[in-house]
Amino acid sequence: MSGETEGRTVELTEAEWEAFLSGLYERDEALARRVPDGEYLPEEEVDAYVLSAHAEALRSAEIDGDVWGTLSDIEEEAGDEEEAWARIVAFYLGRGCVLVRVTDAEEPEEWIFAEELAGRLGLLPAERP
Repeated sequence: MSGETEGRTVELTEAEWEAFLSGLYERDEALARRVPDGEYLPEEEVDAYVLSAHAEALRSAEIDGDVWGTLSDIEEEAGDEEEAWARIVAFYLGRGCVLVRVTDAEEPEEWIFAEELAGRLGLLPAERP
């Protein structure tokens, strides 16, 4: 993917985001990357709704990420939705999570994943020894 990682933020184009989603499968409630020549059942396909169950938080035109509920869960307050999302991002990034931002989406498309999950799904560059 041509997404760049700056700190804990990964930026993808909408096409890269769609390719990322189509490259995933869910089996036994765990997400993983598809492998060439692997066999997958139709019910193992991953779309944004399936992925949302694995995200720490999200802001998406397609999925209701419940920004206000998430803000309440982290015991923060904000004056508007932009401030609320900024506080949510700061909270999770401060705890080692990764923000994935779709750069060319018409509406904000941002997802927060635990670092381990983001790494396992190929969103982070491989660590070098």
